[in-house]
Amino acid sequence: MLGFLCLEKNLSIHSFFEGADGLGMQFIPWQNVADWHCKGCGYCCKLYSVVLGFPEWLNLTKTFGSQTTIAGLDRFYIKRAHDGSCAFLCNNSRNYFCALQRMKPEACKLWPFKVISEPKYGDSKQAEFDYMGNKLYVYADTMCSGLRCGTPTWDFRYKTLREFAELALGIRQVQYKTTRSTYTDFRGGGQFGLY
Repeated sequence: MLGFLCLEKNLSIHSFFEGADGLGMQFIPWQNVADWHCKGCGYCCKLYSVVLGFPEWLNLTKTFGSQTTIAGLDRFYIKRAHDGSCAFLCNNSRNYFCALQRMKPEACKLWPFKVISEPKYGDSKQAEFDYMGNKLYVYADTMCSGLRCGTPTWDFRYKTLREFAELALGIRQVQYKTTRSTYTDFRGGGQFGLY
């Protein structure tokens, strides 16, 4: 099942998943998620195409050249590798990681969560999340193997979810809880984060 990762930029609305087969993704409200941790499986980068905002596209093309992106009718995408995965998906034989950690697109930072201003996927009470007076609705894509369903843990509720809200609102740019641990960059000692 192929889909594409899409980012609709409208200040408080972040929509980044849509099923290419017309079936759509399956979302659950955040209050049904006990915890989430990226497992480094690479599944998200293999199944979804990343839609870039114009500033993200410009940054990628300036850094890596225009051959790393594809222009659609009204969107820019990260080019897919020959195997269909994201061109920036790397594998260290145990785990997959993102070669764009320092300039990772916003849609990738937010995956597997949708942080939106309206309850588009039902269960509004279960999806509602208050972040410093901002009423947000947070849903999780059930395709992610890093989700553990159940009653939210304290750490998930007050640290992980808060970080996703800050990323979605543009308050935070750097990921801590919402990405994998780092590995040394093989090109010069920098740090790569797994997702």
